[in-house]
Amino acid sequence: MFRRIKTFFIIFLFILVAALLTALWLLPGMFSAKATPPEWEVKAARFIRHLATPSHFLKMTNPVLSSSEALAEARHHFADHCATCHANDGSGKTHMGPNFYPPVPDLRAPAVQAMADGELFYVIHYGIRFTGMPAWGKGLPEEDLDSWKLVHLIRHFPNITPEEIAEMKLYNPLTREEREQQETLDQFLSGEDVVPQEHHH
Repeated sequence: MFRRIKTFFIIFLFILVAALLTALWLLPGMFSAKATPPEWEVKAARFIRHLATPSHFLKMTNPVLSSSEALAEARHHFADHCATCHANDGSGKTHMGPNFYPPVPDLRAPAVQAMADGELFYVIHYGIRFTGMPAWGKGLPEEDLDSWKLVHLIRHFPNITPEEIAEMKLYNPLTREEREQQETLDQFLSGEDVVPQEHHH
């Protein structure tokens, strides 16, 4: 009975959101990503996302034991795959992060830390439609231990150290200019004659 009520409630909310979006479609500029989401929209989106998360995920506990090794793997994974948008410290303060709609959340914030482990895993594995959050999960959820390790890292973000952040920078993707500089340095160290490259801004 409760599941049926929950299903009807979710359908009602989606219909309500669809009606609001249809109405807003007629107002110029309402779909600009430059706007800052109002507080009511942020709370409504979180509430709907929570309701849309299957109940068995909300009850899940992390099957990966927290350890220095698991956190190290998660930091390397996050630095390579996630930090472009979320930043190495999870703050979301990057060139891209604030320009999404909604902006990339601060993973250290109480609203994120209050989410259940299974809910965080669900977001990482399946992504969130109509946002910049992709689905990172590969294969079946029960096989996706990498995403569970990232859940441990998210829990750790409020206490992450400067040394850990510095280490993560080594695993961040390089820009083309940084890659060219690295290749030039490698050629120089190997004894090759290197012509300095001019960089135009």
